[in-house]
Amino acid sequence: MAKQVNASHILVKSEKKANEIIAMLNGGETFEAMAKKYSECPSGKKGGNLGWFGRNQMVAEFENAAFKAEAGNVVGPVRTQFGWHLILVNDTK
Repeated sequence: MAKQVNASHILVKSEKKANEIIAMLNGGETFEAMAKKYSECPSGKKGGNLGWFGRNQMVAEFENAAFKAEAGNVVGPVRTQFGWHLILVNDTK
């Protein structure tokens, strides 16, 4: 079976905003709460969770970052045509 990633993300319009959210996460805020409050993606309503996905299901920049990350780590900001993402890898299989 090909590797799959279960990830959550926060999508914002600017790198500056993404970095502000990273600071809040480092200060103890939860990824889920920050996604609900700041993410501009519809997934924000459910804490940013995107569920499981495999290769070639997400845009390349997002996918590459998600597949390189270790579970439990937040990576980003990652820029795509949609904006700036912070990605939390929940699990891999």
